[in-house]
Amino acid sequence: MSSYSPEQPATSPKAPVVAGGHTRIRPFNTRDTYPEQNLDNDLCQAVVAGDTVYVRGQIGQDLDTSASVGIGDAAAQAEQAMANIKMLLEEAGSRMEHLVKLTIYLIDPRYREAVYRAVGRWTKGVHPISTGLVVSALARPEWLCEIDAVAVIPKEERA
Repeated sequence: MSSYSPEQPATSPKAPVVAGGHTRIRPFNTRDTYPEQNLDNDLCQAVVAGDTVYVRGQIGQDLDTSASVGIGDAAAQAEQAMANIKMLLEEAGSRMEHLVKLTIYLIDPRYREAVYRAVGRWTKGVHPISTGLVVSALARPEWLCEIDAVAVIPKEERA
């Protein structure tokens, strides 16, 4: 029996940490995020390395509560993933208009149109490059799509 509860209380994100000279945004450990699995990996939601921001694959999950969003609805999950990407880019000192690459993972090619329409609303006028993949599964069975991103922080916007 799994001890995972999709409705967890809201928590404040952990402060960024610096490791290897790079800023780690919203650090976490997988033993907390996947308590039903025997994992112990220190990860984060985004890394700022120089003027580049790498955003971990985002899914239909509220980052503050870990609650799944849009169960059974690929478009709603893509909307949540893109909202997470926007929030993480802003926390890292970048913005959506500075996106350069998206990778979109789908568990079923029939979700492509709905997911890409949602993504398109968030990237209108930005023109990032994009790669789409169909995979057999994601980390949890309720997740239908996952989106990771790479963006830059323009020199004039760096702190």
